[in-house]
Amino acid sequence: MVEMPEINQDKCNQCGLCVTVCTCGAIVIEEEKVTIIETEDCHWCTNCEAVCPTGALTCSFEIIVEE
Repeated sequence: MVEMPEINQDKCNQCGLCVTVCTCGAIVIEEEKVTIIETEDCHWCTNCEAVCPTGALTCSFEIIVEE
């Protein structure tokens, strides 16, 4: 199973911002609900997490950039 972002449906307001920034197509709106689709193309850019106004999307690990 591929590690994918997770969505808390209780926090999600279905604004669709995450869908617009997801370049790999892993986040879609189906039946008026934001859904994560498992895909090998997800490269954990974390853009979905960054644009989510309610904090409903989370990535299961933290990316640390060392200088």
